[in-house]
Amino acid sequence: MNTLGNIFKITLYGESHGKEIGIVIDGCPAGISLSESDLLPDIERRKTGGYASSTRAENDIPEIRSGIYRGHTTGAPIMIAFRNEDCRDDDYQFDGFFRPGHADYAAYRKYDGYNNPLGGGQFSGRMTLPLVAAGCIAKKIIPSIEFSANILPECMTNVDKAIATGDSAGGIVECRIRNLEAGIGEPFFDSLESIISHAIFSIPGVKAIEFGNGIASASMLGSEYNDCIVSSDGQTATNNCGGINGGISNGNEVVFRTYFHPTPSISKTQKTFNFNAMQMQELQINGRHDVCYALRTPVVVEALAAIAVADLSLISKATR
Repeated sequence: MNTLGNIFKITLYGESHGKEIGIVIDGCPAGISLSESDLLPDIERRKTGGYASSTRAENDIPEIRSGIYRGHTTGAPIMIAFRNEDCRDDDYQFDGFFRPGHADYAAYRKYDGYNNPLGGGQFSGRMTLPLVAAGCIAKKIIPSIEFSANILPECMTNVDKAIATGDSAGGIVECRIRNLEAGIGEPFFDSLESIISHAIFSIPGVKAIEFGNGIASASMLGSEYNDCIVSSDGQTATNNCGGINGGISNGNEVVFRTYFHPTPSISKTQKTFNFNAMQMQELQINGRHDVCYALRTPVVVEALAAIAVADLSLISKATR
């Protein structure tokens, strides 16, 4: 549903064009220093206004409404809200069309038409904003662990081409997790890969994830793929497995790549089915959309990875 986690739990609420969006975080230990200003650097990384991004201009000011007393977490649920102030509902009147590539039709069928489709509703990329806030808190729970994600440079060629042609582009975000001790992950179904993947696939637009050289490994020999241990602390000569063996961290850098499909809303005219006319017709989508929203997702990938690792770290502490 809308809740993720075992000990460190997050519940997402709101919709893209609703009054507000936000998140409720349960299971955060007491005594962690926290204020709205702690959330701002990562929130700024996600905001619009950059290259190939939407022109929707929200303030994205976080409001912590519970779970904080005298600048520290209390152990009670933390609620963080963000107001939606720059909505243009008229951009989402499609007269019988469901936008190709979006969740519009699937959501309409699931909720019998009662869902709010404006801006994509609860399926909008705007819903990643509260996730970034939760990721900031997760990082504070495990401060020694470093998360660093970046868009792979080769994706930029398609972005330039998409801008020139009124199209859109996808992208690949690589994330590296450093200083994660060996032994994090709970086999069988709560492996480190499983929990990270579960979290990452909650990001709108994610279609694939790869750990280490996972894709290339299918065509490698065992002698090529195996990561030989070279020291008593478990460090390996190579890192084809991406820092994970048997679903458990092995003490090496955890590396994974997240693959995003192109932004579905494009300026080009598309021919698709009109449910009012009951025939194929041309659809022109206007409004404000990212040419490549993958460019704004590295901080989101970091946040979801941190949420997953924080939860597994708390599980590990509770079971040792």
